Amino acid sequence: MALRVGVVGGGQLARMMIAPAEELGIDIRVLAETEGMSAGLAATAVGDYRDAETVLRFAREVDVLTFDHEHVPQDVLGALVDAGVAVHPGPAPLAVAQDKLVMRARMAELGMPQPDWAAVSDAAQLQDFLDAHGGRAVVKTPRGGYDGKGVRVVSAATEADDWFAALAEDAHGGALLVEELVDFTRELAQQVARRPSGEVRAYPLVATTQRDGVCAEVIAPAPRAGDRLERAAAAIGVAVAEGLGVTGMLAVELFETTDERVLINELAMRPHNSGHWTQDGAVTSQFEQHLRAVLDLPLGSTDATAPWTVMVNILGGPAEGGLTERFAPAMAAHPTAKIHTYGKDPRPGRKVGHVNVAGDDLDDVVYEGRAAAAFFD
Repeated sequence: MALRVGVVGGGQLARMMIAPAEELGIDIRVLAETEGMSAGLAATAVGDYRDAETVLRFAREVDVLTFDHEHVPQDVLGALVDAGVAVHPGPAPLAVAQDKLVMRARMAELGMPQPDWAAVSDAAQLQDFLDAHGGRAVVKTPRGGYDGKGVRVVSAATEADDWFAALAEDAHGGALLVEELVDFTRELAQQVARRPSGEVRAYPLVATTQRDGVCAEVIAPAPRAGDRLERAAAAIGVAVAEGLGVTGMLAVELFETTDERVLINELAMRPHNSGHWTQDGAVTSQFEQHLRAVLDLPLGSTDATAPWTVMVNILGGPAEGGLTERFAPAMAAHPTAKIHTYGKDPRPGRKVGHVNVAGDDLDDVVYEGRAAAAFFD
């Protein structure tokens, strides 16, 4: 009988688990939020991931449950565990990914390097933080933000008045997260895989480029990183995975600062945009690795298969027509490019696909990746 993996969430991350699951003979099933989602090929159920009975009914048909996103509520996760479902990652590590204030507190407990931060409940507390940190800071809503949403750079406490008002209207109290505005030279990402029995493997450190808060490009390995930086980033990733008890893929987004520090920015406990390059540039893709990890199977090699790989996101897609009609000219012009699309309709700012190119020369792979992706603008 085939191993059965259930994925909560029908987005592109679940979609990209389907091919390696089929190759391994794993029976992959998806609980999609609505009909016609990106991972519809494997959607065996459609329902609300916030409803415990819906998720429990889905979970009864699989051996292990994992996630396309981190938004499943804690009460639902608790009900799954109480019912004896194997949930990976579990409720405790997911709580850290779900709330940025919890994440900052746990990173402090683990002694991880991170920006100065504070929980602020009103404008006076925010102004005190601004006064102590050069008059500018980053304010974040603790829950729900992604791809740059729920993040503001402010130079006056009044610039967060609407968020404080929303907290007051909620009547449950709460706070915003404020962080020092880090003077960084670039953003990096460290991926780590960990399985329940404790085996851990780190992927090469990568450099990421964001546009409007959305990941636009990834270069693997990070250029000019050096052994010291690579070892430091891998050590951070492993320490976070082990310290939180993460099972599956973990992405640690990092800042490299102008004074040569490495600081944790965000965490993601699932396959991540910064790891899409592994589909065509690593021995084991992050999607296969995630399946191995949550099933507690031996982890695959994380070695790169080429000196350089670039991943370029296709954001928005063409203003007129669909993606498929762009395949032929893109493929003809760039035969080394590997094109991945997500079955999504084009929409401004939406992640609808990505292009990977691997090769020996960094300038060449960056050019080929960007030029191939440009066919889909």
